[in-house]
Amino acid sequence: MLRAVHELLVFGAAIVAGAINSVAGGGTLVSFPTLIWLGIPSITANATNTVALWPGSLGSAWGYRREMRGIDSRAYALVVPSLVGGIAGAVLLYSTPTEVFDRLVPLLILFATLLFMAQEPIQRRFNMAPYRDARSHWLSWTMLFQLGVALYGGYFGAGIGILMLAALSLMGHTDIHQMNGLKNVLAVCINGIAAVYFMFTGLVFWPDALIMAAGAVIGGIGGARVARRVGRTAVRRIVVGIGFAMTLSLMLRL
Repeated sequence: MLRAVHELLVFGAAIVAGAINSVAGGGTLVSFPTLIWLGIPSITANATNTVALWPGSLGSAWGYRREMRGIDSRAYALVVPSLVGGIAGAVLLYSTPTEVFDRLVPLLILFATLLFMAQEPIQRRFNMAPYRDARSHWLSWTMLFQLGVALYGGYFGAGIGILMLAALSLMGHTDIHQMNGLKNVLAVCINGIAAVYFMFTGLVFWPDALIMAAGAVIGGIGGARVARRVGRTAVRRIVVGIGFAMTLSLMLRL
């Protein structure tokens, strides 16, 4: 009976996370803390969440395939630091003692929540920014910045999309749809290589991962309709509220 309730809660959290990711992003702020509250060790919960939500990221990348046709081909060089940083972050997570990561979790969730709050102001800045021919500098600082983003993404992951959008804006990209498409491709690389590492190191709790993967796909396809009826603003406020509530509750548990 307890296991059935556990599975139902995990499945429900994944549906909500999938729906939120399709509308506003930030679903990890729902699914990851849920696993922790259900008793899954924090590092295992993080790895399981990464693997479970990856199919949804792949679907999002596929959804922007048309917009990606006109993007500067040099931008695909960012795949390299994405893969390197993703695997490095995953190895770092595996090497982190559980008790240390437990103390980092509230701070990581708080950081991700603050990034989520800044998403819309950043995107408004993107839409208003005049084109600057800054792409010639991509090989110097943007590759290094992306390496840092990927390192954080492989280690924890929530909020990497916002960081990547900021970097692409400074590169000179102004088409928000192309930027979202490239951001999703890079996120697939970061989370994908981290997920493969987690699989081979045995960090994934597969009973929950499989249930969550199904829930995330369902949430991304059908649950988004409900979220859209509620409204993007309401969804964002709910996610922010959950993020702060989870941060406070996990801090009180320390």
